[in-house]
Amino acid sequence: MIFGRLQRVGTGLLTLTLLLAGCGSDAGNQPIDLSGGVPVGAVLALTGNANVYGQDQKTGLELALKQRNGSGGINGRPLKLALEDSGSDEPGANAAFTLQINRGVLALVGPTLSQQAFSADPIAQRRGVPVVAPSNTATGIPEIGFFISRVSAQSSVIAPLAIDRALKLQPGLKRAAVFYAQDDAYSTAETTIFQKALKEKGLDPVTVQRTQLNDQDFQNQISAALREKPDLIVLSLQAVDGGNLIRQLRELGYKGLIVAGNGMNTPNIYPICQKYCDGLLIAQAYSPELDTPANGAFLKAFKATSGGATPPQLTAQAYTALQVIGEALERLDRRQPLSAATLTAARKELMAEILSGTYQTPLGEIRFTPTGEVIQSQFFVAQVRMDPGGRSGRFALLQ
Repeated sequence: MIFGRLQRVGTGLLTLTLLLAGCGSDAGNQPIDLSGGVPVGAVLALTGNANVYGQDQKTGLELALKQRNGSGGINGRPLKLALEDSGSDEPGANAAFTLQINRGVLALVGPTLSQQAFSADPIAQRRGVPVVAPSNTATGIPEIGFFISRVSAQSSVIAPLAIDRALKLQPGLKRAAVFYAQDDAYSTAETTIFQKALKEKGLDPVTVQRTQLNDQDFQNQISAALREKPDLIVLSLQAVDGGNLIRQLRELGYKGLIVAGNGMNTPNIYPICQKYCDGLLIAQAYSPELDTPANGAFLKAFKATSGGATPPQLTAQAYTALQVIGEALERLDRRQPLSAATLTAARKELMAEILSGTYQTPLGEIRFTPTGEVIQSQFFVAQVRMDPGGRSGRFALLQ
């Protein structure tokens, strides 16, 4: 299997090289190899149907790595990041996690999808390697074990906010139709939360339509839903299938409000649903309008490399994940020098350090529960506003 590796060479230059996934053993009781810097790994979906998320995340990691090494790295040593492509399935994530752990990394960022996390995270837990998940929102991720944490707020916190906003925009909503991908862990977890929130607001779903991740034609499910005359549609889908479903919903005549979950929280939906993305409601864990020094620095760095574009949530969360690891490593190295530690001991101490810290990030101030769940105080709801040409747009925050 071919993977990608993100390396720092020369004076700040980042390159992505390809290598073959090989075998190796975890030299856990050996000293940490610090010859090229302090080793950290990341596993992202850079290919497959989830690559629209992985590419956003890769940008966030590159920015965080540049920031960390530009400000002295880990007490004078550069942070060395190896990036592996997991593809968009569980076997790819398992193989990439195993490769990274055998390589001797101190911690991992990833994987991209909750479905992958439920498969790959237990590997890291068994091997005693800290994981900071940048985008896994399904219920039960941190509960996999002590070494698993996340900076992505779980769906139970985020999803109901969009339902509340829809009811404020249109107080007379009565009939909700629900769509979710039944073969995806994120979708099945989030739809349960959405359906509970609807019922609590007196909006029992009039129909629940099940899809598959790789579906492209949704006419049967849409026709069945529209026969129930819904005035609100709620989606728990990934970007590609969700974007296609929205386009087909509008083409088949649905004119009401659409609420989508975190799977569609990326500008990469714009080319898929195009003009039909307009008006879509999505709750978010990141706001580019957050007025803090940490977010200001992140915005400046992102815009300098993107022609002034606004960073998406997934980029901010990936940046935050590596920021957390970097700050925890710096604190740990000051207290217990990494040069004198074994890999196994350093990994365990690093996980404890991650969980004990408070971090000023682009997401705002965050910290963790003892089980690795992120504690974040501010969340937002945005509505997609497409440009006249229907090919690009923005997430307009609703006050």
